[in-house]
Amino acid sequence: MRLTSDHRVAILLHEGISGTQGKTGLAYIRYGESSIVAVIDAQNAGQSLETLTGIPQNIPIVAHLQDALPYSPNVLLIGIAPSGGILPDTWFAEVKLAIEKGISIVNGLHTPLSPQFPNLKQDQWIWDIRQEPLGLRVGKARAKSLSCQRILTIGTDMSVGKMSTSIELNRLALKRGIKSKFLATGQGGMMISGEGIPLDAVRVDFAAGAVEQMVLDSAENHDILWIEGQGSLLHPGSTATLPLIRGSQPTVLILVHRFGQVHIKDLPDILIPPLTEVIKLYEMVATAGGTFAPVKIKGISLNTFHLKEEAATIAIAKVQKETGLPCTDVVRFGGEVLLDAVLETNVQV
Repeated sequence: MRLTSDHRVAILLHEGISGTQGKTGLAYIRYGESSIVAVIDAQNAGQSLETLTGIPQNIPIVAHLQDALPYSPNVLLIGIAPSGGILPDTWFAEVKLAIEKGISIVNGLHTPLSPQFPNLKQDQWIWDIRQEPLGLRVGKARAKSLSCQRILTIGTDMSVGKMSTSIELNRLALKRGIKSKFLATGQGGMMISGEGIPLDAVRVDFAAGAVEQMVLDSAENHDILWIEGQGSLLHPGSTATLPLIRGSQPTVLILVHRFGQVHIKDLPDILIPPLTEVIKLYEMVATAGGTFAPVKIKGISLNTFHLKEEAATIAIAKVQKETGLPCTDVVRFGGEVLLDAVLETNVQV
């Protein structure tokens, strides 16, 4: 499934603009190919999307799907990820109304919706993204034999900007005429690219194999693959980062960090070490003590969304001095310095 410019999308984003559950929807607003006709968020109805999010798009925010119908959406994209992956009854009512009106659904929740709505109208569909791929196998490090660059974004925490970094650098590479591709590993990236694997829906025994197969399938005719990172080795609840490292056999790592964050979000007793120590950790894990080829972090993608521009520039200079690595906020200032660092790397086969 792929959303195209022919689709008119309304994004269900209740409490997701100002809260912590709207990463998926906000990412699609920034990077999606479709025309977004309305954002549904009762908490912020009538306000400016650009003022609230910093995303330079003039899209109306409405309180309910009923208010979005005059904009003629033909797709409702669920852009929120409530705890447990289940929509509250009042929000689920919006989905039911969409189905009644013949509007198709893009669903990134863990709970599939297709079984609940078996009788769809002609040309209406439900895309349940978090479905484990078929034909999974155990990883065998086969990607290490590929000649293309494999760039994996890794982070100090979840939700710090790994997907945005990969997308921005892929787009920049394509503008330079490089044969480049973004590989999505989560529901947000898959909504944007139309393909990939929902890694958190894959049984852990097959996670590295699923990543490996995706990389192998995408290598032909591409010089660079940008693999979307998930989770963090520092997060006690994350199981996604290691399979991504083993499955993709990366040639380069890009570390993503939110400036000033000193502990894992919502876990104040889990501290984030100095970035120099984080770099050592990831490089050690990637090479597994010499089992695999040496892999280096070649740059820092710094999330400075919470800072004013002058403070962001100072923060970037500070991190660059601390780590000795190229550093920038790719969304705010572009990713040229990071792409240049990647292009200087020779693939070892």
